[in-house]
Amino acid sequence: MAMADDKQHDEKAVLGSDSSEAEDIGVSKDGMRVHPQPTADPLDPLNWSSLKKHAILAIVMYMYFMFTYVTTTTVPSFPELQESLGISYAQVNWTVAIPALGLGVGPLLWSSLADIYGRRIIFIAGTIIAFFATIGAATAHDYGGYMAARFFQGFGVSPGATVGMAVVGDLFFEFERGQKLGLWVLAIDAGLLVGPIVGGFIDLVSAEWIQWLTAILFGVLLILELAFMSETLYPRNYMLARMPTDISGGTDIEKSGKHQEDPAEVELRRTTKLSMLNVQPVPGMRHPKPWDSVVRFILTFKYTVVVIAVSVYCFAWYWWLLCVITMIPAAYVQYSPQIQGLLFMGLLLGTLFSEIFMSGRLSDYIVTKLAKRNNGIRLPEMRPDCFLLMWVASPLMLFWAKEVAVGAGIQMGNTVTASYIVDSYPLQSMSIITFYAVLLNLSAFASPFFIAPWQLDSGFTWAFAAQGIITFFVSVPAFAILHRWGGSMRAAVGQPGWMNPEYDAL
Repeated sequence: MAMADDKQHDEKAVLGSDSSEAEDIGVSKDGMRVHPQPTADPLDPLNWSSLKKHAILAIVMYMYFMFTYVTTTTVPSFPELQESLGISYAQVNWTVAIPALGLGVGPLLWSSLADIYGRRIIFIAGTIIAFFATIGAATAHDYGGYMAARFFQGFGVSPGATVGMAVVGDLFFEFERGQKLGLWVLAIDAGLLVGPIVGGFIDLVSAEWIQWLTAILFGVLLILELAFMSETLYPRNYMLARMPTDISGGTDIEKSGKHQEDPAEVELRRTTKLSMLNVQPVPGMRHPKPWDSVVRFILTFKYTVVVIAVSVYCFAWYWWLLCVITMIPAAYVQYSPQIQGLLFMGLLLGTLFSEIFMSGRLSDYIVTKLAKRNNGIRLPEMRPDCFLLMWVASPLMLFWAKEVAVGAGIQMGNTVTASYIVDSYPLQSMSIITFYAVLLNLSAFASPFFIAPWQLDSGFTWAFAAQGIITFFVSVPAFAILHRWGGSMRAAVGQPGWMNPEYDAL
């Protein structure tokens, strides 16, 4: 009975105080209310063709791939970097930590700007910064200059996290979220693992050419953004008040007006009608202040389920992966950089296997089945992976050589954590993912500083076995608590006092 009460309270919190009106105007997908609610406007990103949506999704995934690729592709060249820059192994490890710091700081700036000026211009600006920073890294001749360039590489590519997730939310419905976020997460996990593989072979030319190739990849990304990426930030509530709801989908959150207009009669410039390089605030919505992303990051610590899910995944699970990646050259010093790069193939295959068979699409399917049994009401705790995957993946992490299984566990954990926190607070998805991105990259920033001394003191076996033990005994109980009491925790703290601008009409 208590669980049923929690679910009822949770549903009221999601619907808001005027849930009866939402139920009246919400349209359904397979008998269930869905989010976001589409309009009849052809400029609405939800109404774009599947080809156009997935082309933009591919660009988002490309940038999120580069998000971690820039961090790890230099790992096979550590010996050359030590020699050319005159630094120790601990110091060369820090060259992986510094771009992670840029990746963590960036979302605190870019997120609010993307909610003001749109997603497209932020992607383009970030890619330009990363492009020139990469050229700086390729031509740097001292440790300080190289580290500065590496920081701005991370800072420039950081919109791939928060702004990239916002684009996914602009393009796709809630019932598709697990699969699409799974693909988005696959990009970051693949970049993390493909980077050392590619870097190992490019190192045959030189360590500098690893950076030149990265610059070429950023150049290609910039061309794709300019040619194929349309603006996706859409004044949804403003338009819902002026035109009919599209009968193909809908939600229980936004509210449409009774007055219906022809889309062509609405003079508001939006999405593809905005200028190619829009530098004006996107009209038809209330915008945050540029510093609101920092303020909201701090305020998010109030929301218990987000703090638990993100902190546990980042600091008791994900951070060890950077430890493995950065210590490969020291653990297998007898092998060439090319062979060391190939050692990441098992992890990469695990992430691909997980996304195809066990991650986003499966999670969406199970959530839909459970929601139908719950009178069409979706609850975030219905993403069962949050609980079950811990029991499958965590014990395998005790044995870090089981690379395929570990790669699958990382992919499942990343997908489910992102989906769960966004499902919990869908109207605040930008600030929620900002919180996630900052903590994720702070964990990546921290790990290279302590893993080398830890390995020297304890040896490879116990250093990594200890991390597996920590993962199991912290993660399993934490996600079991969220699975059982997450709804009650969310009801206890209420809803945030802000929302994404697309749901905040003027």
